[in-house]
Amino acid sequence: MRRTQAVLMGDLLDEFFKRPYIAAKVAEGRLPQIWREIVGEAAAGMTSSLRLVNHVLYIQLQSSVLRTEFFYQRDALRDEINRRAGVQLVNIIIIK
Repeated sequence: MRRTQAVLMGDLLDEFFKRPYIAAKVAEGRLPQIWREIVGEAAAGMTSSLRLVNHVLYIQLQSSVLRTEFFYQRDALRDEINRRAGVQLVNIIIIK
């Protein structure tokens, strides 16, 4: 709290959510939604699990065709996830 200059609550929250650790945690929580937006409803429905551990994204798919397709597009998927998240969330994608 400041006595000389008022600070709006919205400005405080914006500043709080821009901190790298907080921004990464918020983006991690949005990961399933980001994944669905990138790959579409059908492919997201074939996704058994998404797990992020130490910037490594583990994706488990039910379809061998999708598994092969996503394997070849790992770098593009990683870049798009990071772009939509707004932070460097994923360094490596491992597809099972």
